[in-house]
Amino acid sequence: MTDIPSQQVGDLTITAISDGYLAGSLDLLSNIAPADASHMQEKAGVKDHAAIHISCYLVRGGGRTILIDAGGGGFKQWGGGLKANLALAGVQPSGIDTILLTHAHPDHVGGLVSASGEAAFPNAELVAHHREIAFWQDDGNLSRASGRARGNFFLARQAFDGYRDRLRTFDAGEVLPGVTAMPLPGHTVGHTGYRLESCDRNLLVWGDVVHFPQIQVPRPDVSIAFDQDSHLAAATRSRLLDLVNSERLLIAGMHLGELGFAHIERADGSYRVIYAQLT
Repeated sequence: MTDIPSQQVGDLTITAISDGYLAGSLDLLSNIAPADASHMQEKAGVKDHAAIHISCYLVRGGGRTILIDAGGGGFKQWGGGLKANLALAGVQPSGIDTILLTHAHPDHVGGLVSASGEAAFPNAELVAHHREIAFWQDDGNLSRASGRARGNFFLARQAFDGYRDRLRTFDAGEVLPGVTAMPLPGHTVGHTGYRLESCDRNLLVWGDVVHFPQIQVPRPDVSIAFDQDSHLAAATRSRLLDLVNSERLLIAGMHLGELGFAHIERADGSYRVIYAQLT
């Protein structure tokens, strides 16, 4: 892409910053046969059926420079392009004053720390839901984790530790002026969306409500193995699709694809993604 996707919401400029991709698999999906999932991707014109794009969102306005999520940082060869793409948008890591986390999976916190474990954003406050921080810090949860998942715990803890003097948690409500947290549980216990409002305009950054948008928007019952509670994640997804459609709310999501922004519209009895035009 030659243009960086961006939207103006009142006095706020929101830019989708690509971190790259992670290698997924349609076998990770539940309630749908891989062949049917592949057919949906094919019909939607998706070239690599299993690739999952990673976006972070830069929010500028009101004297603040906010980053929502920090990408994978190259962990397990996931992402790693955030810093270079921030520079293309005219922002250096030292210029970020706040990082809002949707949740603490590796493709969202891997970019928070350098290879040596130091904070990659030296002047940023890290803000996250208190239940999300508590889950990854709980030794009981760690002891019950699979071998693969244990690495996720260690990475999350390393990220939190890098910001231990600048870590703020919340429960609900406004986390910054014009930024309201929206609990979206299921993917993780503290999975959170952020509703941005300025001059009577709104945008919702909905985190990981979907990983394969061309499948999970028309089929919200389809969950992914990354969900901690697949049934709750599906219920949250269905409820949210109804909400954003009825309110005609502009959305952003970490796995919506390179275009970064969309509306959800209902047609022929199911929802579909309508990507927004660049501004």
